[in-house]
Amino acid sequence: MFGAFKSTLSLSGGYLWKVAPRMSGPQKYRLRRRMKTVDENIEVLYKSLKLDNVESTGYDKIDYLKFQFPKEHEMTPKDKYTTFDKKAKDYRKSIHRVPKWTKLSFRENPKYF
Repeated sequence: MFGAFKSTLSLSGGYLWKVAPRMSGPQKYRLRRRMKTVDENIEVLYKSLKLDNVESTGYDKIDYLKFQFPKEHEMTPKDKYTTFDKKAKDYRKSIHRVPKWTKLSFRENPKYF
């Protein structure tokens, strides 16, 4: 096992799905950027579907996203980067440990949490 095809320490064995213990700075930056993009898209949908002189669009989901869904700048870092986990010690889990965490929204916590 010497030479060009020498096995590295990380490839030689151990747990296959390795996850960093905490999110890196670039991961947090990309998460904030995705959240801001979602906020902008919600605003565009609301403006394009809103009728003149009426507060709501007539679409419950879009009205909910516009008025009750927390925006990126309104969220605390704890809520941005962690999510509820009933099995964790303090009921929080780092968001990057959730499968497909870049495709899901974690902006809302369970009721009474």
